[in-house]
Amino acid sequence: MTELPRIRPEDYCDDDLPRLTQPWWQTLPRGFHAMPDHFLADNDTRWRIDYTAGVDTLARTGLACMAGAAALPASLNVRQQKEERDLVAFYRQYLDSGDPQHFFRPPTVRPRIQRGPVARYHFQPEDGQAHTLQFRSPFDTVNPALSERYQAHRRNRIACAQHWKHHGEPRPTLVMIHGFVADPYWLNTRWLALPWFYKQGFDVLLYTLPFHGRRKGALAPFSGAQFFSQGMAMLNETFAQAIHDLRIFLDMLRDEGSPAIGATGISLGGYTTGLLSSLEKDLAFAIPNVPLVSIMDLMKSWFPVNLQFPLFHKVYDTDLAGLRQLTALHSPLTWPCQVPHKGRMIIGGAGDRFAPPKHSFLLKQHWQDCDIHWFPGNHMLHLDQGRYLKAMRDFMHDALAEKSVELSAEKMSGEF
Repeated sequence: MTELPRIRPEDYCDDDLPRLTQPWWQTLPRGFHAMPDHFLADNDTRWRIDYTAGVDTLARTGLACMAGAAALPASLNVRQQKEERDLVAFYRQYLDSGDPQHFFRPPTVRPRIQRGPVARYHFQPEDGQAHTLQFRSPFDTVNPALSERYQAHRRNRIACAQHWKHHGEPRPTLVMIHGFVADPYWLNTRWLALPWFYKQGFDVLLYTLPFHGRRKGALAPFSGAQFFSQGMAMLNETFAQAIHDLRIFLDMLRDEGSPAIGATGISLGGYTTGLLSSLEKDLAFAIPNVPLVSIMDLMKSWFPVNLQFPLFHKVYDTDLAGLRQLTALHSPLTWPCQVPHKGRMIIGGAGDRFAPPKHSFLLKQHWQDCDIHWFPGNHMLHLDQGRYLKAMRDFMHDALAEKSVELSAEKMSGEF
């Protein structure tokens, strides 16, 4: 039986927050990033929220220093500033089209996917197999002017994932998308208790985002450094490749007979899960975990990255609404969710200061007041995680039932 959460959905105090209207990049208040996040909670829960929020703020500052330092050189180059303004103008037509499929085009080439063994310290299922997967990505930029520059990242051309598959009949598959810099398979295996989901009857695919893990450049200072550090135009293309390569893996799962596929992701992976849900109509469920929804508003709340905003305004010759618009092409708030309403769920941390609760609340609005589960922790310390994992399992089981897909009874009896 699933334990009730300490924090109910209605305990989030949203009186001061706006109702989401489109286009969100224009109607969201300028000071949205600074709006407080309040919860009704007892003293014990309040202590957990406040303590973890303080820890998050300290950790966030360190990550913001890394991300800001990586982005600064490109922002300061005068020649690149003019070039960048010309490049980003190309994407306006796709935002105005009203259809995300025009930019996030389905793959037209089916590359050969190579399988290999997983590392000895990675999860090894007793009743199945675990493989590393990789293929040479056929992705090319939507903007032809960026093709040569993007393809120069040779290591990023190899898409990779890890796949855990049961013996016997094909199973429903849980796709996991990691967060910014948090790409190691072993980390995500433990962070989201993925072996437990495997024992519930799900096959599992752990997907590696562009410029992370083995896809990062040889000279990149850390995994993921090149994801956000190459300007807004390249960021659009990076998300295009993230979706393109993931769709090739989804096609592989369908070809192998997986009866249903659902996705979850943490942080940046939650953002990508939200984007994927606007493109893939046959996903059984989508469960973003501590997601962000507006990159610019997130950066406005991160010190010291927020000190670079005068430079961003200069580079792109626009205000905050204009900067939001430059990232709206890949925001989950921009496009309608294609996943059935009973397959939409959000996991949010009440003490999260990396991706504050207000981001999850906006996505909840956009997803027509879907299910949301708050836990009394932050972006990294997921207190009461056992409760939300069991809630996820039951929710996923119900979403599969909507598609007339069942997990074997013996698998559903496992305890966390």
